[in-house]
Amino acid sequence: MIHKYFTPVLIALLCMYGGKISAKEISVQSPDGKLKVNIELKDKIYYSVYSGSDLLLSNCSLTMTLDNEVLGKQPKLKSLKRSKIEESVKREIPLKNAIVENHCNTLRMNMAGNYAIEFRIFDNGIAYRFLTDKKGEIEVKGEDFRINFPADYLAHMSQPNSFKTSYEYPYTHIQTKEYKSTDRMSYLPILLETDKQYKILISEADLQDYPCMFLKRTGDNGMQSLFPKCPLEFGEDGDRSLKILKEANYIAKTSGKRNFPWRLFVISDDDRDIVSNEMVYNLSSPCELEDYSWIKPGQVSWEWWHDARLYGVDFRSGYNMDSYKYYIDFASTFGIPYIIMDEGWAKSTRDPYTPNPDVDLHELIRYGKEKNVGIVLWLTWLTVEKNFDLFKTFNEWGIKGVKIDFMDRSDQWMVNYYERVAQEAARHHLFVDFHGSFKPAGLEYKYPNVLSYEGVRGMEQMGGCKPENSIYLPFMRNAVGPMDYTPGAMISMQPNIYRSERPNSASIGTRAYQMSLFVIFESGLQMLADNPTLYYRNEDCTRFITQVPVTWDETVVLEAKVGEYVIVAKRKGEKWFIGGMTNDKENEREFEINLDFLKDGRTYRVTSFEDGINAGYQAMDYRMKSAAMNKNQKLSVKMARNGGFAAVLE
Repeated sequence: MIHKYFTPVLIALLCMYGGKISAKEISVQSPDGKLKVNIELKDKIYYSVYSGSDLLLSNCSLTMTLDNEVLGKQPKLKSLKRSKIEESVKREIPLKNAIVENHCNTLRMNMAGNYAIEFRIFDNGIAYRFLTDKKGEIEVKGEDFRINFPADYLAHMSQPNSFKTSYEYPYTHIQTKEYKSTDRMSYLPILLETDKQYKILISEADLQDYPCMFLKRTGDNGMQSLFPKCPLEFGEDGDRSLKILKEANYIAKTSGKRNFPWRLFVISDDDRDIVSNEMVYNLSSPCELEDYSWIKPGQVSWEWWHDARLYGVDFRSGYNMDSYKYYIDFASTFGIPYIIMDEGWAKSTRDPYTPNPDVDLHELIRYGKEKNVGIVLWLTWLTVEKNFDLFKTFNEWGIKGVKIDFMDRSDQWMVNYYERVAQEAARHHLFVDFHGSFKPAGLEYKYPNVLSYEGVRGMEQMGGCKPENSIYLPFMRNAVGPMDYTPGAMISMQPNIYRSERPNSASIGTRAYQMSLFVIFESGLQMLADNPTLYYRNEDCTRFITQVPVTWDETVVLEAKVGEYVIVAKRKGEKWFIGGMTNDKENEREFEINLDFLKDGRTYRVTSFEDGINAGYQAMDYRMKSAAMNKNQKLSVKMARNGGFAAVLE
């Protein structure tokens, strides 16, 4: 793996062996010596994972079936190569830390048959991948990722009805011994809670020219992989989809000389480490762009969630000129760099070049430029595919980015579509926000103009978006990459009294909870989903939200418990932000937060937004407080049920 390094150090310690090697010799440990992988070569390649003396994954196996052979079956080892990576990498779009540490021990097993298996062992997890060195193209019929659990684990999963999915299912929570082979599969990531305090987050990285992996129950206490087949023929299915009429008998047709996606496990007995991990970044291909200085992450005002129904104005609101100029004025007032023009801006969803009769797009682009506000346009993926020259045209018009929607697939063809879009958009200096999408798996690092993905049960789901589900996101979906959750509701309710629909959209959870999401959730394009009318009427909250950055110099996870609460501190320059969120299992949670991450000898002004005394029932109740504090003091954080906490220290 090659990155543009910041003060790099790469140490290679190579050990080459010839001839037959005893399987008992093959093991590799993490740099701190805590995690260990033991590998055995029998009828297949088996591996077990330990933390200290604790067995976490037992006799897991890996194979890849090609058109005329099975890699990993009756394996014959030709040589071993051990190495050590120590890098400090300057991240292009730093959603968590400006500098990412990449320290691991590696083991490459070169096998007879022109393929290899590479393991990387970090202090906070492990990963492996296949590598092939074969002539021409190969057909991959299947890949068997099979893991076994030595005890009954609790699995947090998302279980769609089929491979056609937008990755927006709520989490299900199943004991692995109760998970039946006839039950629905799950897409990634999956989070396991072991019987010994450890958590194991499973996902993939460096996904290129290959389908996304899904998991289902094996016949025993374990899981195995499934993949969508490669589509060959398509038929019409409306304005935003295609029917798959014919599939291949393979999951991928690809180059015989390549690296395959990493299969990764983030492992820790401290839940904070799951939130803070950057393993997908460390395992993914480096940035392809020589110049990415034109990519400007930021917040964006979004009209769809409340159906563009402004009120308290002297014009008829909707998807028209007066309304869009109002959104631009609002964004300019609060320093928001973008507005999105979602479905409704164009005369037809099939035509990306003709706005609806009530919209003069070029005038809006001109007006936005005058106000330092850029415009992002929504499109269906099918319209993009049929009009791939639109990137060039949009750049010429002055559009800043595109929001592409309704892919709802993750087969090889669609994975390649994402990369074609990212590449062509970058060529014309446009950023991309994928909606109706699968989870991030490395493309956003290869092409950092990919600022975010949906692939989450976010606020579009209205009453289906609950804190009891969203509290898992920092430990699962957002732990593998940027996430367009679309926060920012100004009407807050507790779930037992929730009633809402557009245009009077509302969220479940308290006001302080909503504000905390801007600090906690990571996205290169962070939406303000609610009505500018409400943002103006709640100016104290809006002033706070719009000063929260979307890129960060440093992230510290202060408190975390999977499925219950998380509190993070993030720094941008000299300013720190703190965000906390919790579920509904307790009426109130209280924490005393150590501020030792602050600078010595400095007093900070702390402005906080906290759940009010009645927030457990009336979720709109919040309190804004101000105090002077230094690193030797403790910050008291109280959160109501489905509540939150947000603060800035400056």
